[in-house]
Amino acid sequence: MNKNRHLTQEERIIIESWIQRNESFKSIGRELGKDPTTISKEVKNHIQFKKTGAYGKGFNDCLIRRDCSARRLCGNQKCNRACCFCNSHRCSSLCPDYRKQICHRLSKPPYVCNGCELRRSCTLEKRIYSATQAQREYEAVRSESRQGVQLNEEEALRLDSLISPLIMQGQSLHHICASHTDEIMVDERTLYNYVGVGIFSARNLDMPRVVRMGKRKKKKDGFKVDRKCRIGRTYQDFLDFTARHPGTPVVEMDSVEGRKGGKVLLTLHFTVPQFMLAFIRDANTSQSVIDIFNRLYLDLHPDSFRRLFQVLLGDNGSEFSNPSAIESDPQGDCRTRVFYCDPQASYQKGAVENNHTLIRRIIAKGTSLEPFIQEEVVLMMNHINSYKRANLGNKTPYEVFASLYGEETLRRMGAKLIPADKVTLRPYLLKK
Repeated sequence: MNKNRHLTQEERIIIESWIQRNESFKSIGRELGKDPTTISKEVKNHIQFKKTGAYGKGFNDCLIRRDCSARRLCGNQKCNRACCFCNSHRCSSLCPDYRKQICHRLSKPPYVCNGCELRRSCTLEKRIYSATQAQREYEAVRSESRQGVQLNEEEALRLDSLISPLIMQGQSLHHICASHTDEIMVDERTLYNYVGVGIFSARNLDMPRVVRMGKRKKKKDGFKVDRKCRIGRTYQDFLDFTARHPGTPVVEMDSVEGRKGGKVLLTLHFTVPQFMLAFIRDANTSQSVIDIFNRLYLDLHPDSFRRLFQVLLGDNGSEFSNPSAIESDPQGDCRTRVFYCDPQASYQKGAVENNHTLIRRIIAKGTSLEPFIQEEVVLMMNHINSYKRANLGNKTPYEVFASLYGEETLRRMGAKLIPADKVTLRPYLLKK
């Protein structure tokens, strides 16, 4: 058999077409000269999850959808359509009787819906293998593996606890490396790279000579996130967790960039009330995200924080690469659960992505965030959260959030309700 060679795009096209014909992995492996387990791993590693319905039917994966008679769960009293036929896909978050159904056929080969004869009439979540998308994902992983540096979470914390305090005392990295050779076990140039990309608490600003030196023309190696932090926190793990704990509130988190390398926003979107918080950060680093959650934990008090932030769903950005520091408080007690969307699948946290369009009405894409301070960001979010939504029964996210968690919680987060006629979603809201 043809071993130790990567699959080509042509071979992936063959896999897709043969799965469409319901051929076995053994037959496909025999055709390509590959082991059947190779074909199985290829399909499993590149499954696409699509929430699509069928002809004349919207997506619905509720176990009791065929006998469901629920109506107007969204609060729209003018709607006469049964909720199980609605295209808004909101049964899972609004209906108390919702129970997720997963097709039993997907638990065995070929693990995807490509060749299923019921696909056109099925309203469940589809799992698709696409040769084109699989090739893109393969090329992205291959490119990532050939650049940057890799550092796992435990090693980063160990080095940070040793190196950052010494840098703060005015010591150079050369002096530190010379004094702690047996403890550090990392090249001096590598440590400069770690400091430069924000892995440590110390920054380039804490090393005066580095600040005086001009930037080199050579492009710096990027920081590559340790994939081990995703173990047990994948999107499938998220679906399994929410299936076991129905009704658990989910907060989607994301970043909104201004200009590359400058200030950036952290956005936290509560999916049911559609209420969003935003925090300005000087750089898109993991530590800046951890600091915000630590501050929220103190401002809201532990019990309230745990009630609000039971589950966090983020993307694969490096700013979310230290999940254990987000999940645990400074004493090591669990305060939330962190999960990640699949790579290149931003639609899996579509609520926060959709709400970003309101931010872009005020701060256009590409606009530098350097002039803004947190008070201005809070003002912007107060206007956005006071904007009435049709799918909330013409209520504002602020009002829905207040009915669920109370006005006192909103006050602690600095949120205020803007009168309806005063709501402004234009750039001049933040003009100085």
